[in-house]
Amino acid sequence: MNVERIEPVEARAARHAALGDPTRLRIVDLLTLGDLSPSEIYVALGLPSNLVTHHLNVLESVGMVARSRSEADKRRSYVHLTETALAGLTPGRTERASRVVFVCTANSARSQLAAALWATRSSIPAASGGTHPAERVAPGAVAAAERHALKLAADAPRKLDDVINDEDFVITVCDNAHEELGVTGNLHWSIPDPVRVGSEEAFDAAYDELERRITELAPRLAAH
Repeated sequence: MNVERIEPVEARAARHAALGDPTRLRIVDLLTLGDLSPSEIYVALGLPSNLVTHHLNVLESVGMVARSRSEADKRRSYVHLTETALAGLTPGRTERASRVVFVCTANSARSQLAAALWATRSSIPAASGGTHPAERVAPGAVAAAERHALKLAADAPRKLDDVINDEDFVITVCDNAHEELGVTGNLHWSIPDPVRVGSEEAFDAAYDELERRITELAPRLAAH
């Protein structure tokens, strides 16, 4: 796995630690809306000034807040979030890939939907394959794609060995395929098989979960 560090992990950890205190988290929440003087923070939180000062000092020490002198009353200051205050609090881009391959057992539903969804979220090419491919794409998957205005590939289910190469970023989307392949693959998403249930709700649930995970992953995967 290739790892691209956006900033030192230690700096991210320090900000997370600072926000581990509920009062400091509330202060940051307030400052996302606008700048406040320390006295305004005292009033908003109902806390003594010395305690608020302590929390502001902690936030300032990790680079999350800064203070500026009032242009009106020079004795007064305002606290604001820095431009990088919230940077790194969610995972950044960490992987590179030349192609993403989604894998399930039959390559008839989850992996097909995943590859099609990926194409709507990323310019990195995607493909799909199955460890034991079915004869056709599941009608329930076709119907789910139509309900969500998603264009499925015209390809019939394919055997994984005929699709994959050593450079691929592999994501298994079913437990059977993942456990059959063992440690092969980069990521695993444990998504229930909608074909077993067969209902419209099951296919929509699989679609929604795939969409959520792909939307989260796509910005973190850079072209190789």
